[in-house]
Order: sequence, then C-alpha cells, then structure tokens
Amino acid sequence: MANAANAPRQKVVISTRVDKVSTGARLTSSFRATIAVIVALIMLIPVAWMAMTAFKTRPDAVAVPPKVFFEPSFEGFVSLLTSRRQLTNDEIAVYQQRTDLGWADQIALIRGQAITGPSAFPRQLLNSLIISGVSTVFSVGFGVLSAYAFSRFPVPGKDDLLFFILSQRMLPPVVVTIPIFLMYRQVGLHDTHIGMVLLYTAFNLSFSVWLLKGFIDEIPREYEEAAMVDGYTRLQAFRKIVLPQATTGIAATTVFSLIFSWNEYAFALMLTSDAARTAPPSIPLVLGTGGIEWAAIAAGSLAFLIPVVIITFLLRRHLLRGVTFGAIRKG
Repeated sequence: MANAANAPRQKVVISTRVDKVSTGARLTSSFRATIAVIVALIMLIPVAWMAMTAFKTRPDAVAVPPKVFFEPSFEGFVSLLTSRRQLTNDEIAVYQQRTDLGWADQIALIRGQAITGPSAFPRQLLNSLIISGVSTVFSVGFGVLSAYAFSRFPVPGKDDLLFFILSQRMLPPVVVTIPIFLMYRQVGLHDTHIGMVLLYTAFNLSFSVWLLKGFIDEIPREYEEAAMVDGYTRLQAFRKIVLPQATTGIAATTVFSLIFSWNEYAFALMLTSDAARTAPPSIPLVLGTGGIEWAAIAAGSLAFLIPVVIITFLLRRHLLRGVTFGAIRKG
C-alpha cells in the first residue's frame, strides 16, 4: 500500500469532447457560418448598389433595366461637390476650344454645364463631423460620470431617476421638435452648432448612462477599495482603476452615440437651415437641371458612410466585447 501511495501519479490527459469534433457538430458549425455569410451579403447588396451608382453617369443611373456593368465616371461626385450653370450652344462651343479646363470642368461640360464654384455639401459634411463628434464626447463623458455615481453611491431615488433618464429615449423626435424649435428661436439657438450639440448630447446622455452603468456594475468594487487602502483618492481610483476596466464599454457607447448623432434627420431638418445644416437632410435635396441627381445622391451617401465605417473599424477590437460585457450578470 505504501509503495502504491508513493508511486508517481500518471498525467491526466484532457481530451476534447467527442460532440465537439463529430461530423454533425462540424456540419452544424459550417451551416451556421454559411447562413451568416449569406445574410451579411444580402444586407450589403444595397450598400454595394449605392457605391456602384455613385460612379455611374446620369443615364446609367436611371437606365431600365439597371446596368450592372458600366463605364465608371466621377459625374456624381462633380454634381455633389460643385455648383453649376447650364451653358448655351455658343458657350459650349467656346468651352470646347479651351485647353485650361480641369477634369471636373470637362465632366461638367459633357452635360453642357460650367462649374461656378463649390457646393454647400462639404460644409454640411463638416457640420456633421463637428456636431456629432462634440456631442458624442460630451454625452459619453457625462455618461461615464453619471453611470459611476449611480453604480457606486447610494443616490436617493436612484430607480426613479434612472427611469426618468431613460424616458427621454421614449419620446419620438417629431413630438418634441416643434416645442424645441420655438424655444430655440426665442433663445437664439436656432441654426447654431451649439444648439445642435446640446440637443444631441441630451438625447444621447440617457442611452450612455444606462449602457455604461451596466459596464461599471460589472467592475468589482474590491479593486477600488484596495486602491484606496493603498492611498489612492476616490478620483484617482476612478481614473486609474475604473476607466481602464470600462474601456470596452466606453468604446461601444461611443460608437452607438456617434451613429445616432451622425444619422439623425428630424432635428437637423427642422432646427437648422444653413449655417448648422448637416448632411442627412441635405443629401435628398440634391437636384439637377432636369430632376433628381441619383448619382450625386449615391455619391453623397457613400461619402457620408465612410467616416462612421472608419471609426467603427478603429474601435472594432473593443466593440464586440463591449456590447456583450455589460449584459453578463454575476450569478
């Protein structure tokens, strides 16, 4: 018995579960992956068609049946980014003799037009960048502080306050647009960047608080308590312990808040007219001399899509984990 007790123990070999390597499991996994790819491709069809239309000429953009194969052209981008006037036959003949025309002027000349200057779209796209970016920074920044307070401190009437904050998201924008319009006219915030930033921050703040509170609730309090025992102040513990742990949640909240502000249409349409007008209400109003410029609209939509795609791509490592992290609760 003593020899048996003192004998060296054999290594325990941990094998993979049979059901995870069986043919049925592999087929199921392959089937799920195939369905996911098919769904993704179906959802990308409108985006791909939009990108194709952006590089079509006007006849190709409205051709029936639609053209899948065509000669690419920057006519849509020229129509989107420039203001033009229609030329007479004599003026067209004169322009055709000129040798100092740029590529954009030559594209406009094909349609019998001359470029008179830049359009308002670049400025409107810049307004979208400024308003969306600043409002996202404010809503996420205030949301982190508010979520930390609700998560860590005994706030009187916490549940009622959280419900009141969330109730702001229950209001359709159309319901409050007219009262806000009248108020903004009285206080001088109509068609201003500050007015739009304040409005988007207020509407995004409720979403940010609720989402970030879930993330901060998952961070153990013991981390902060241990840091404060070592001499950290509450602010230092928040800055050096909580914020690094909540990075994924902050990234996810940032993306969602930015997308809401970037895509918002109703407020931008009613509360701006020129100086602070953003891109969403401007793209559908792109009109040509003979009707709607579908290629220009597609070009504007493509240009409008790129910034959000870039930001989402840069934050992709945090986004998926951030979306699921706040939903996991301790048992």
